[in-house]
Amino acid sequence: MIKPLHIKNTTYSCNLVQGPLAGVSCAPFRALVLKWGKPAFSYTEMISCKTLIHGNPTLQQRFVLKVPGETLCFQLSSNNVFELGLATRMVTDYGADLIDLNCGCPVKKIRSKGAGSHLLSEASKIYSLIRAMKENTHCPVSIKIRVDADSDDHFNQDIASAIADAGADFITVHGRHWRHGYDIPCAYDDIAFFVDALDIPVIGNGDIACLPSLKRMFKTGCAGVMIARAGVGQPWLIQQLISQAQNVPYQIPLPLTIGKLFQEHLFGLCKLLSSDNFAVLQARTFAKYYARTLPNKQVFCEDFNRCNDLKSAVRIIEDYFIDG
Repeated sequence: MIKPLHIKNTTYSCNLVQGPLAGVSCAPFRALVLKWGKPAFSYTEMISCKTLIHGNPTLQQRFVLKVPGETLCFQLSSNNVFELGLATRMVTDYGADLIDLNCGCPVKKIRSKGAGSHLLSEASKIYSLIRAMKENTHCPVSIKIRVDADSDDHFNQDIASAIADAGADFITVHGRHWRHGYDIPCAYDDIAFFVDALDIPVIGNGDIACLPSLKRMFKTGCAGVMIARAGVGQPWLIQQLISQAQNVPYQIPLPLTIGKLFQEHLFGLCKLLSSDNFAVLQARTFAKYYARTLPNKQVFCEDFNRCNDLKSAVRIIEDYFIDG
Protein backbone atom coordinates (compact mmCIF):
# COMPACT_ATOMS: atom_id res chain seq x y z
CA MET A 1 0.00 0.00 0.00
CA ILE A 2 2.62 2.56 1.08
CA LYS A 3 5.45 2.38 -1.44
CA PRO A 4 7.56 4.60 -3.70
CA LEU A 5 5.74 6.62 -6.35
CA HIS A 6 7.19 6.72 -9.86
CA ILE A 7 6.31 9.71 -12.06
CA LYS A 8 8.12 10.30 -15.34
CA ASN A 9 11.83 9.98 -14.46
CA THR A 10 11.49 10.61 -10.72
CA THR A 11 10.87 8.21 -7.84
CA TYR A 12 9.37 9.66 -4.66
CA SER A 13 9.89 7.99 -1.31
CA CYS A 14 6.17 7.51 -0.60
CA ASN A 15 2.90 7.61 -2.51
CA LEU A 16 0.94 10.10 -0.41
CA VAL A 17 0.73 13.75 -1.49
CA GLN A 18 -0.72 16.90 0.07
CA GLY A 19 -3.30 18.45 -2.22
CA PRO A 20 -4.23 22.02 -3.16
CA LEU A 21 -6.61 23.92 -0.88
CA ALA A 22 -7.81 27.41 -1.70
CA GLY A 23 -6.85 29.90 0.99
CA VAL A 24 -4.73 27.34 2.82
CA SER A 25 -1.98 25.76 0.70
CA CYS A 26 0.49 28.62 0.70
CA ALA A 27 4.03 28.31 2.01
CA PRO A 28 3.40 28.49 5.80
CA PHE A 29 0.95 25.57 5.64
CA ARG A 30 3.18 23.53 3.37
CA ALA A 31 6.21 24.16 5.60
CA LEU A 32 4.41 22.42 8.47
CA VAL A 33 3.30 19.57 6.21
CA LEU A 34 6.87 19.13 4.95
CA LYS A 35 8.26 19.01 8.49
CA TRP A 36 5.60 16.82 10.07
CA GLY A 37 4.05 14.87 7.21
CA LYS A 38 6.88 14.36 4.70
CA PRO A 39 4.65 13.82 1.64
CA ALA A 40 5.98 12.79 -1.75
CA PHE A 41 5.18 16.35 -2.78
CA SER A 42 2.72 19.14 -2.00
CA TYR A 43 0.54 21.34 -4.19
CA THR A 44 0.24 25.09 -4.25
CA GLU A 45 -3.14 26.76 -4.09
CA MET A 46 -4.81 26.89 -7.49
CA ILE A 47 -3.19 29.82 -9.33
CA SER A 48 -4.89 31.77 -12.09
CA CYS A 49 -2.55 32.11 -15.05
CA LYS A 50 -3.77 35.70 -15.47
CA THR A 51 -2.66 36.42 -11.89
CA LEU A 52 0.78 35.01 -12.62
CA ILE A 53 1.15 36.97 -15.82
CA HIS A 54 -0.54 40.26 -14.90
CA GLY A 55 -0.91 40.26 -11.08
CA ASN A 56 0.89 42.54 -8.66
CA PRO A 57 4.16 41.21 -7.19
CA THR A 58 2.75 40.92 -3.64
CA LEU A 59 -0.10 38.68 -4.78
CA GLN A 60 2.24 36.63 -6.97
CA GLN A 61 4.58 36.07 -4.02
CA ARG A 62 1.77 34.49 -2.01
CA PHE A 63 1.36 31.84 -4.69
CA VAL A 64 4.90 31.18 -5.89
CA LEU A 65 7.03 31.26 -2.71
CA LYS A 66 8.61 27.84 -2.31
CA VAL A 67 9.61 26.32 1.04
CA PRO A 68 13.30 25.33 1.18
CA GLY A 69 13.64 21.60 0.66
CA GLU A 70 10.09 20.94 -0.50
CA THR A 71 9.02 19.18 -3.68
CA LEU A 72 6.28 21.35 -5.11
CA CYS A 73 3.56 20.91 -7.71
CA PHE A 74 2.25 24.23 -9.02
CA GLN A 75 -1.46 24.01 -9.87
CA LEU A 76 -2.57 26.35 -12.63
CA SER A 77 -6.00 27.45 -13.81
CA SER A 78 -6.74 28.58 -17.36
CA ASN A 79 -8.66 27.76 -20.51
CA ASN A 80 -6.29 29.71 -22.76
CA VAL A 81 -3.53 27.75 -24.48
CA PHE A 82 -1.18 30.74 -24.90
CA GLU A 83 -1.59 31.96 -21.30
CA LEU A 84 -1.14 28.47 -19.91
CA GLY A 85 2.03 27.95 -21.91
CA LEU A 86 3.47 31.24 -20.66
CA ALA A 87 2.47 30.52 -17.04
CA THR A 88 3.98 27.05 -17.32
CA ARG A 89 7.32 28.58 -18.32
CA MET A 90 7.04 31.06 -15.45
CA VAL A 91 6.44 28.49 -12.72
CA THR A 92 9.17 26.29 -14.16
CA ASP A 93 11.53 29.23 -13.62
CA TYR A 94 10.09 29.70 -10.10
CA GLY A 95 11.29 26.19 -9.26
CA ALA A 96 8.29 23.97 -9.90
CA ASP A 97 9.02 20.26 -9.61
CA LEU A 98 5.69 19.27 -11.16
CA ILE A 99 2.92 21.28 -12.83
CA ASP A 100 -0.82 20.54 -12.71
CA LEU A 101 -3.83 21.95 -14.55
CA ASN A 102 -7.01 22.26 -12.50
CA CYS A 103 -9.90 20.66 -14.39
CA GLY A 104 -12.09 19.97 -11.38
CA CYS A 105 -12.88 23.20 -9.51
CA PRO A 106 -16.69 23.45 -9.22
CA VAL A 107 -16.82 27.10 -8.13
CA LYS A 108 -19.13 29.18 -10.31
CA LYS A 109 -16.62 32.02 -10.71
CA ILE A 110 -14.04 29.61 -12.13
CA ARG A 111 -16.48 27.70 -14.34
CA SER A 112 -17.87 30.93 -15.78
CA LYS A 113 -14.40 31.68 -17.13
CA GLY A 114 -14.33 28.34 -18.94
CA ALA A 115 -11.78 26.92 -16.50
CA GLY A 116 -11.84 24.31 -13.72
CA SER A 117 -14.52 21.67 -14.09
CA HIS A 118 -16.01 23.45 -17.11
CA LEU A 119 -13.16 21.93 -19.12
CA LEU A 120 -14.52 18.43 -18.51
CA SER A 121 -17.07 19.09 -21.25
CA GLU A 122 -14.28 20.00 -23.67
CA ALA A 123 -11.94 17.03 -24.05
CA SER A 124 -10.31 18.51 -27.15
CA LYS A 125 -9.50 21.70 -25.20
CA ILE A 126 -7.96 19.62 -22.41
CA TYR A 127 -5.78 17.93 -25.02
CA SER A 128 -4.58 21.32 -26.32
CA LEU A 129 -3.92 22.63 -22.81
CA ILE A 130 -1.87 19.60 -21.80
CA ARG A 131 0.16 19.92 -25.00
CA ALA A 132 0.81 23.59 -24.22
CA MET A 133 2.16 22.61 -20.81
CA LYS A 134 4.28 19.78 -22.18
CA GLU A 135 5.82 22.07 -24.78
CA ASN A 136 6.84 24.67 -22.21
CA THR A 137 8.43 22.69 -19.39
CA HIS A 138 10.67 19.76 -18.60
CA CYS A 139 8.66 19.09 -15.41
CA PRO A 140 6.11 16.26 -15.13
CA VAL A 141 2.69 17.53 -16.24
CA SER A 142 -0.68 16.44 -14.86
CA ILE A 143 -4.30 17.43 -14.58
CA LYS A 144 -6.67 17.13 -11.65
CA ILE A 145 -10.22 16.19 -12.60
CA ARG A 146 -13.58 15.20 -11.23
CA VAL A 147 -15.58 12.25 -12.61
CA ASP A 148 -18.92 11.85 -14.34
CA ALA A 149 -20.17 9.62 -11.47
CA ASP A 150 -23.12 8.07 -13.34
CA SER A 151 -24.41 11.50 -14.35
CA ASP A 152 -25.75 12.28 -17.81
CA ASP A 153 -22.45 13.92 -18.73
CA HIS A 154 -20.57 10.69 -19.59
CA PHE A 155 -17.21 12.38 -20.08
CA ASN A 156 -14.86 9.86 -18.40
CA GLN A 157 -13.89 8.05 -21.61
CA ASP A 158 -13.36 11.23 -23.63
CA ILE A 159 -11.22 12.76 -20.90
CA ALA A 160 -9.16 9.59 -20.52
CA SER A 161 -8.51 9.53 -24.29
CA ALA A 162 -7.49 13.19 -24.35
CA ILE A 163 -5.12 12.72 -21.43
CA ALA A 164 -3.48 9.68 -23.03
CA ASP A 165 -3.17 11.30 -26.45
CA ALA A 166 -1.73 14.54 -25.04
CA GLY A 167 0.95 12.72 -23.07
CA ALA A 168 0.21 13.77 -19.49
CA ASP A 169 2.66 12.24 -17.04
CA PHE A 170 0.13 11.54 -14.26
CA ILE A 171 -3.41 12.44 -13.23
CA THR A 172 -5.28 13.09 -9.99
CA VAL A 173 -8.89 11.94 -9.88
CA HIS A 174 -11.34 13.32 -7.33
CA GLY A 175 -14.12 10.76 -7.16
CA ARG A 176 -17.07 13.15 -7.30
CA HIS A 177 -19.00 14.93 -10.03
CA TRP A 178 -18.43 18.67 -10.06
CA ARG A 179 -22.03 19.20 -8.88
CA HIS A 180 -21.50 16.98 -5.84
CA GLY A 181 -20.90 18.33 -2.36
CA TYR A 182 -18.82 16.52 0.22
CA ASP A 183 -21.95 14.84 1.57
CA ILE A 184 -22.05 12.70 -1.59
CA PRO A 185 -19.93 9.52 -1.29
CA CYS A 186 -16.77 9.21 -3.33
CA ALA A 187 -17.26 7.27 -6.60
CA TYR A 188 -14.43 4.77 -6.29
CA ASP A 189 -15.46 2.85 -9.41
CA ASP A 190 -14.85 5.97 -11.51
CA ILE A 191 -11.34 6.30 -10.09
CA ALA A 192 -10.75 2.63 -10.91
CA PHE A 193 -11.93 3.33 -14.47
CA PHE A 194 -9.09 5.82 -14.98
CA VAL A 195 -6.60 3.40 -13.41
CA ASP A 196 -7.61 0.78 -15.97
CA ALA A 197 -7.88 3.19 -18.91
CA LEU A 198 -4.51 4.92 -18.54
CA ASP A 199 -0.90 3.79 -18.53
CA ILE A 200 0.24 6.64 -16.29
CA PRO A 201 0.09 6.94 -12.49
CA VAL A 202 -3.35 7.80 -11.14
CA ILE A 203 -3.57 9.56 -7.78
CA GLY A 204 -6.89 9.00 -6.02
CA ASN A 205 -8.55 11.83 -4.12
CA GLY A 206 -11.63 12.04 -1.93
CA ASP A 207 -12.48 11.59 1.76
CA ILE A 208 -9.06 10.39 2.94
CA ALA A 209 -8.85 11.09 6.66
CA CYS A 210 -8.01 7.78 8.36
CA LEU A 211 -6.47 4.37 7.71
CA PRO A 212 -9.73 2.64 6.60
CA SER A 213 -10.43 5.41 4.07
CA LEU A 214 -6.84 5.18 2.81
CA LYS A 215 -7.17 1.42 2.34
CA ARG A 216 -10.46 1.88 0.51
CA MET A 217 -8.90 4.32 -1.93
CA PHE A 218 -5.95 2.05 -2.66
CA LYS A 219 -8.40 -0.72 -3.58
CA THR A 220 -9.09 1.26 -6.77
CA GLY A 221 -5.58 0.33 -7.90
CA CYS A 222 -4.36 3.93 -7.81
CA ALA A 223 -0.62 4.49 -7.62
CA GLY A 224 -0.90 7.21 -5.00
CA VAL A 225 -3.36 9.03 -2.78
CA MET A 226 -3.94 12.74 -2.24
CA ILE A 227 -4.69 14.02 1.25
CA ALA A 228 -6.61 17.30 1.08
CA ARG A 229 -9.01 18.85 3.64
CA ALA A 230 -8.09 16.39 6.38
CA GLY A 231 -4.53 17.73 6.45
CA VAL A 232 -5.62 21.19 7.63
CA GLY A 233 -4.76 21.51 11.31
CA GLN A 234 -3.10 18.07 11.17
CA PRO A 235 0.19 18.56 9.29
CA TRP A 236 1.34 15.23 10.72
CA LEU A 237 -1.53 13.26 9.11
CA ILE A 238 0.47 11.79 6.24
CA GLN A 239 3.10 10.39 8.60
CA GLN A 240 0.35 9.12 10.88
CA LEU A 241 -1.25 7.24 7.98
CA ILE A 242 2.08 5.84 6.82
CA SER A 243 2.87 4.58 10.33
CA GLN A 244 -0.57 3.05 10.80
CA ALA A 245 -0.43 1.38 7.39
CA GLN A 246 2.86 -0.20 8.43
CA ASN A 247 1.48 -1.25 11.84
CA VAL A 248 3.76 1.19 13.64
CA PRO A 249 2.25 3.06 16.62
CA TYR A 250 1.86 6.80 16.09
CA GLN A 251 1.43 9.32 18.90
CA ILE A 252 -0.76 12.24 17.86
CA PRO A 253 0.72 15.53 19.15
CA LEU A 254 -0.59 16.84 22.46
CA PRO A 255 -2.64 20.08 22.59
CA LEU A 256 0.46 22.00 23.72
CA THR A 257 2.26 21.04 20.50
CA ILE A 258 -0.80 21.64 18.32
CA GLY A 259 -1.15 25.15 19.75
CA LYS A 260 2.47 25.90 18.95
CA LEU A 261 1.94 24.59 15.41
CA PHE A 262 -1.04 26.90 15.00
CA GLN A 263 1.06 29.83 16.20
CA GLU A 264 3.86 28.86 13.80
CA HIS A 265 1.35 28.78 10.96
CA LEU A 266 0.00 32.19 12.00
CA PHE A 267 3.46 33.78 12.23
CA GLY A 268 4.30 32.35 8.80
CA LEU A 269 1.21 34.00 7.35
CA CYS A 270 2.18 37.32 8.92
CA LYS A 271 5.54 37.18 7.18
CA LEU A 272 4.13 36.01 3.85
CA LEU A 273 1.27 38.50 3.71
CA SER A 274 3.19 41.41 5.30
CA SER A 275 0.10 42.14 7.39
CA ASP A 276 -0.60 40.82 10.88
CA ASN A 277 -4.28 41.69 10.69
CA PHE A 278 -4.80 40.04 7.32
CA ALA A 279 -2.98 36.95 8.61
CA VAL A 280 -5.31 36.74 11.61
CA LEU A 281 -8.36 37.05 9.37
CA GLN A 282 -7.10 34.23 7.16
CA ALA A 283 -6.24 32.09 10.19
CA ARG A 284 -9.87 32.26 11.32
CA THR A 285 -10.83 29.94 8.46
CA PHE A 286 -8.76 27.05 9.79
CA ALA A 287 -8.87 27.65 13.54
CA LYS A 288 -11.59 24.99 13.88
CA TYR A 289 -9.31 22.40 12.29
CA TYR A 290 -6.49 22.94 14.76
CA ALA A 291 -9.11 22.75 17.52
CA ARG A 292 -10.40 19.30 16.45
CA THR A 293 -9.45 17.63 19.73
CA LEU A 294 -10.18 20.50 22.14
CA PRO A 295 -13.03 19.66 24.55
CA ASN A 296 -14.13 23.31 24.33
CA LYS A 297 -13.61 23.64 20.59
CA GLN A 298 -16.70 25.76 19.94
CA VAL A 299 -15.85 28.33 22.62
CA PHE A 300 -12.27 28.57 21.35
CA CYS A 301 -13.46 29.18 17.79
CA GLU A 302 -15.90 31.84 18.93
CA ASP A 303 -13.15 33.64 20.84
CA PHE A 304 -10.63 33.33 18.03
CA ASN A 305 -13.08 34.56 15.41
CA ARG A 306 -13.66 37.72 17.44
CA CYS A 307 -10.02 38.75 17.60
CA ASN A 308 -8.63 41.15 15.03
CA ASP A 309 -4.97 41.55 15.96
CA LEU A 310 -1.97 39.26 16.27
CA LYS A 311 -1.39 39.81 19.99
CA SER A 312 -4.94 38.75 20.84
CA ALA A 313 -4.78 35.75 18.50
CA VAL A 314 -1.56 34.48 20.08
CA ARG A 315 -2.97 34.95 23.59
CA ILE A 316 -6.16 33.03 22.77
CA ILE A 317 -4.17 30.12 21.34
CA GLU A 318 -2.01 30.08 24.48
CA ASP A 319 -5.06 30.19 26.75
CA TYR A 320 -6.73 27.17 25.18
CA PHE A 321 -3.85 25.01 23.93
CA ILE A 322 -0.79 25.84 26.00
CA ASP A 323 -1.87 27.10 29.41
CA GLY A 324 -5.27 25.48 29.42
